[in-house]
Amino acid sequence: MSSDCCKSGFKWEGIPTGTEATFAGTNTYITGESKSIAILYIHDIFGWTFPNARVLADYYAEKANATVYVPDLFDGEIVSPEMLEDPVKRASFSIPDFAARHSKDLRWPTILNFATELQKQYEKIGAIGFCYGGWAVFRLGAGDLGLVDCISTAHPSLLEDCEIDSLSAPTQILSPEHDFAFTEELKDKCNIVIPRNNVPYEYIILLGGSQIPQKMISSYF
Repeated sequence: MSSDCCKSGFKWEGIPTGTEATFAGTNTYITGESKSIAILYIHDIFGWTFPNARVLADYYAEKANATVYVPDLFDGEIVSPEMLEDPVKRASFSIPDFAARHSKDLRWPTILNFATELQKQYEKIGAIGFCYGGWAVFRLGAGDLGLVDCISTAHPSLLEDCEIDSLSAPTQILSPEHDFAFTEELKDKCNIVIPRNNVPYEYIILLGGSQIPQKMISSYF
């Protein structure tokens, strides 16, 4: 898996069934009707309006019997889904520049505030993060916060050793066989530190072109 994977792919079939609202001061896609279980979906670079993300959020809401929240974490910036299939648009889009505009230090306060507000309203909270969202769910799963009951992530990016060390929430990782962001060193650290710290843990390797299973976080509830 190379960095180009983060800005390529395909559009899914399906029409999102949720609604847009403001939650914790942030524009958010909300789907599901549970009053006790919430899932915070932290999106990749394509953002909160990406149809794929919303269709997947609908799926989680149904299968986990949860209310799923997909907040706008990029302060209104929208990456066009057309880039998925347009090599010219992909070539002109700089991931390092994007990451600089949406640094961890800049976006973490919004994520933390959002999860804190969810905790006031729900008995159980899960967090799932794809690519950019990977580091964030690790932080949310830290023992000193106690904000979420479980986390799940696929191809976690921008992850640091300290975020692995601090993890205490039950964790699921979907790891590509080859990943420029989730390096062999980070994989090894996760597979040593998380079990050593007695954290319930599921590690799934996606070999070659294996597709990401859609079940993921629903098994925790």
